[in-house]
Amino acid sequence: MEVAFQPSPAIICQRQSRFPSKSCLLPLFAYKGLSIGCSPRRWPISRNLSHLAHHSVLCIQRKHGSISWCDFDAKEEFGRLHCNIRLHDQNRLSRYTVVRSAEAGTCDAGYPLPEVSMVSRVRGIGFCAITAFNAIYLFVLMLIVHPLVLLLDRYKRKAHIFIAKIWATATITPFVRIKYEGLENLPPPDAPAVYVSNHQSFLDIYVLFTIGRPFKFISKTSIFLYPIIGWAMFLMGVIPLKRMDRKSQLECFKSCVDLIKKGASVFFFPEGTRSKDGKLGAFKRGAFSLAAKTKVPVVPITLIGTGKIMPPGRETTLNTGAVKVVIHKPIEGNDTEVLCRESRNIIASALDRQG
Repeated sequence: MEVAFQPSPAIICQRQSRFPSKSCLLPLFAYKGLSIGCSPRRWPISRNLSHLAHHSVLCIQRKHGSISWCDFDAKEEFGRLHCNIRLHDQNRLSRYTVVRSAEAGTCDAGYPLPEVSMVSRVRGIGFCAITAFNAIYLFVLMLIVHPLVLLLDRYKRKAHIFIAKIWATATITPFVRIKYEGLENLPPPDAPAVYVSNHQSFLDIYVLFTIGRPFKFISKTSIFLYPIIGWAMFLMGVIPLKRMDRKSQLECFKSCVDLIKKGASVFFFPEGTRSKDGKLGAFKRGAFSLAAKTKVPVVPITLIGTGKIMPPGRETTLNTGAVKVVIHKPIEGNDTEVLCRESRNIIASALDRQG
């Protein structure tokens, strides 16, 4: 058999193979520009395609300088694989099948995704049922008090935050044990601040609401269309954001500045999305630019365990386990880069200690 590699390092092409077999299930020879077991300047080639999932990879330098063999256990590195198939253009790669991994984890995953058991599925169904039940009557309560909230507490909306805390606590307590560390580091409820945290799971929002601080989340605009949950977010004053929309980003930043000037706090997930493998991603600088501009402290928070209990993409399952919330000391400063770097280092250190 022949193997051809395209510039995208995450693609394998196997000739004369209409459907993926065990021999084509290696999803990533290279990750973020680095070949597994090879230097960044080498392309990997299979030594034995019939045993591809368990054998070696031949690494050839792009400038054809030398050849070396790199051994690894693909089963151990990648776990259970799921492949999508698509055909390349007939003129470029005739009769080639392209296999791309759709698995949530990566080759340097922070933790393996737990297997979905029947117990986890049942727990997940129970969690969703309790969430929906609590959301309905608490949303009605939000509607009743909303006129008074707009009149007396338009910016912080503490009454709505308190209702959200009841909802999150009532939903999560029967299933997950939460341990808090560093509650003394929280600023006073009336003191504006920028809160930042790592993001591993849909469960993060529930856990953070149990803290009971009146901060405003930033959410995709599409979430506001969800019945009950999205409507409640609107009542709480959650800040909408359209991803990849420059105008929306500027409007979001201006809204955050106005809220902080009015005494409210804002919460960011500076990674921008949930981590698929438990590893801490790069931080975007928006939250820290906001803190530097408004001269309020940054409060780093580390969430540990949520990704294992409810992995991304498995929102209807709930594994057993405990969650730890570590609230770090506030960081002050007017340098965006320094605030960003220090916050990420603090959160990364807390994750490493638990690892």
